[in-house]
Amino acid sequence: MRKVITSVMLTFLASVAFSVSVLAQSQDPKQPSMEELATQEADRLGAILKLEDWQIFYVDSTLQHDYVALDTELKELQKSKVGNTDIYISVQDKWMQQIYNTFQTIFDEDQWASYLKSGAAKEQKARDKRKAKAAGKK
Repeated sequence: MRKVITSVMLTFLASVAFSVSVLAQSQDPKQPSMEELATQEADRLGAILKLEDWQIFYVDSTLQHDYVALDTELKELQKSKVGNTDIYISVQDKWMQQIYNTFQTIFDEDQWASYLKSGAAKEQKARDKRKAKAAGKK
């Protein structure tokens, strides 16, 4: 089971890294930029969590910054020809954790509970497992 989960995560990360590189190489109008993806996600969260306008603004600002920073860091790793997928995963986890922590300060209790139920709790648990596993390797 552990191998299956690891395999799925590596496949996901590889597809994200591939998508980022394809996006960087061809700015096709059909492919959304990281900024557009951030805006779409902020709008989606605004709708499902019933966020106030000011909350949507903060969510959008957070995602605009963190998605671009994640993308930049992943591109730097690709440019350096880093082949270890664990490094890509740790970079992704670092930025997703930052987003998670920021959202916790923006959302009220009911919104936070809904956000966790929408899959964020599962993602956090997976990040915590990977972090513990990485700490165990050292």
